Amino acid sequence: MPPSELAALRGEPSYVWRAGQERRLQMIVQWAKLDNACILDHGGGNGMYAAQFRQRYSPHVEVFDIETARAHEARFAVPHALVAAAEYLPYCSNLFDTLVSNEVIEHVADDRAAAAEIVRVLKPGGRAVIFAPNRWYPFETHGHYWRGQYHFGNTPLINYLPDILRHRLAPHVRAYTKRGLRRLFDHLPVRVVHHRRIYGGYDNIIARFGAPGRILRNTLHGLEGTPLDTFGLSHLLVIEKL
Repeated sequence: MPPSELAALRGEPSYVWRAGQERRLQMIVQWAKLDNACILDHGGGNGMYAAQFRQRYSPHVEVFDIETARAHEARFAVPHALVAAAEYLPYCSNLFDTLVSNEVIEHVADDRAAAAEIVRVLKPGGRAVIFAPNRWYPFETHGHYWRGQYHFGNTPLINYLPDILRHRLAPHVRAYTKRGLRRLFDHLPVRVVHHRRIYGGYDNIIARFGAPGRILRNTLHGLEGTPLDTFGLSHLLVIEKL
C-alpha cells in the first residue's frame, strides 16, 4: 500500500522513528505501565510503536489495524497482529494493563463505540493513553475535500469554522475540543488521570530549517501546560479503568 493511498480515511502511520515518536513514547512511559505489561497498540498501523513496546518493555504486546496491509506489516514486529475494527475489538474483557491509541479514534466510524471498547478490554486499574487531534490547532493535518476532490496535507483554519462548514471540508476526520473528547467516556467506569494538549515533534521542519526549526519546536513545547497549549496539535488523555 503506497503512502497516502488511504490517507483521507485512515491517516498515515509513522514510517520512520524520529524525535517526535520518541517524545510520545516517553509520555506513554510517564503515564502508563509498560514493563512486562500486557499492552495493546490500538489501531497501530504498521506496528512501529508496538515494535518499540516489544523491544524495550514487554513480550506481551498485541496490535490490530483495520487495514489488512497494515496488519501484515505489523506482523514483522508483533506476531499476533490482527485485522479488526476499533468498535469491535477481538479481545477478552479486562485483558490489558495498558492501551495506547495514537491518533486513531478520530478516524473510526463510531467513536463512542470505540471508547466503550477501549474501556472494556482494560483491566481494572489499567490505563489508556489516547492521542487525538485538537480542534483548536491552527491546521487540519488530514487534508480536506474541495469540489469532490481530496487534497492531502495541512490546511489552515478549517477547524475554526462552524461544524456545518468544517464537516463539508473535512468529513473524513474528527477534531476534538477538550470537553468533546472527554464526553466519549461519560458514563463509562473510568477516571481521568491526566489531560493536556501537546505540540508536535516538527521533525520535518527541523530537517528543512535546522536551528530555527529547533527554536520553534522548543518554544512550542515550552507552552505545554500553560493556557497557550489550547492551540496544541493533539490531546494527551490518560484514563484509568475503575
